[in-house]
Amino acid sequence: MQLIDFKKYDNNIKKKKLNRKKVVILTVVSVIVAILIIMSLIYIYNKDFRNIIDTYVLRKEVEENNGPIIELSSQIDSNNIIAYDRYVGILDKSILNIYSSNGKKDKELEVEISNCIYDSENRFLVMAEKDGQKITFISGTDIVWKNTVEGTISNIFVNENGYVSVITKGTTYNNVVIIYNPDGTELFKSFLSKTMAVDAEISNDNKYLAIAEIDTSGSFVQSNVKILSMEKAQTDPENSTEYIYPAESDEILIALEYQDNDKLICMYDDSIHVIENNTDTKLVDISDNKNTFADIGLDNHIVEVVEKSSGLFADVDVEITEINTNKKSIYTVESAINSLKAKSNVIAINLGTEIHFIDTNGWLIKKYNSTMEARDILLGTNITAIVFSDKIEIVNI
Repeated sequence: MQLIDFKKYDNNIKKKKLNRKKVVILTVVSVIVAILIIMSLIYIYNKDFRNIIDTYVLRKEVEENNGPIIELSSQIDSNNIIAYDRYVGILDKSILNIYSSNGKKDKELEVEISNCIYDSENRFLVMAEKDGQKITFISGTDIVWKNTVEGTISNIFVNENGYVSVITKGTTYNNVVIIYNPDGTELFKSFLSKTMAVDAEISNDNKYLAIAEIDTSGSFVQSNVKILSMEKAQTDPENSTEYIYPAESDEILIALEYQDNDKLICMYDDSIHVIENNTDTKLVDISDNKNTFADIGLDNHIVEVVEKSSGLFADVDVEITEINTNKKSIYTVESAINSLKAKSNVIAINLGTEIHFIDTNGWLIKKYNSTMEARDILLGTNITAIVFSDKIEIVNI
């Protein structure tokens, strides 16, 4: 008589049960993954479904007065309202009132500036008196240095490391570009006797100064991008020019923006170029009258607005181009765009009483609805705020 190995028999039963359990688990996981993939594809390609998910599941749509509020007096000019780093600054009678992201006042700084122009990167804010002589450099909520220049200030810029470039006029030269280090020490001046400077940007590694200059003395307007070595300009200014990139005849140079690895984005009135490895390449053409807005203030991206059709319900494409790959992402709205702001990785699209915040991949981050039209949209490195006539609302995106 054959003996039955009950232990072995029991193990076989357990293995069969385990195998069945694995099959059930794998089946359930596979079904869930398949459902997620299908829903993701529908979300990507079906606009109506995407709007439903964004509104009711992801809660991307917010209404007015749901965020921290800063009350405004009617006397505050919108040019004197500033967003930088994680703060909102309100300039009132030469006092900069600094508010944090919770809407509470953090600090008051005496800046001796009343009609300001400014620029900001990371935690740095540089302010100047428009057509005046005073400069104030702020890091976080502290004044680091102040200075006064000869002539008057027409524009001012700061890079991500705190190096400042100032364009002045009203001396014996058309323009003078002055460079300061983060401590406020003047490093050098670049004198423009025959051309006018509209922008002066310092590279992220602090090695180069790019000047957007325009010559109107001839029979046609000539724009040039002049790149100087910061090191040479401090010791041998006469031989500090590295390259000059002339534009096509009658192209007007509007703005410059340095990106990583010394890529320089150049915006003209009819196109946007990138200068990299001593080569000037056109990225996009914006000469068509259907190109209503463009901005180069994003990280390694540019953005343009293109009207696709005319009429009351015109489709408008917000086209975002990645400058390294030339890959385009498109976000479409069914309304005319009042204004567009871009900073870092956020694009704000102002449709009047509706504002869409999208990322550089063309995906909606937040949709803000209000009962009245916004005066302005402020984008700092770590803060977003909407300016109305009587208040500022901080939006968490």
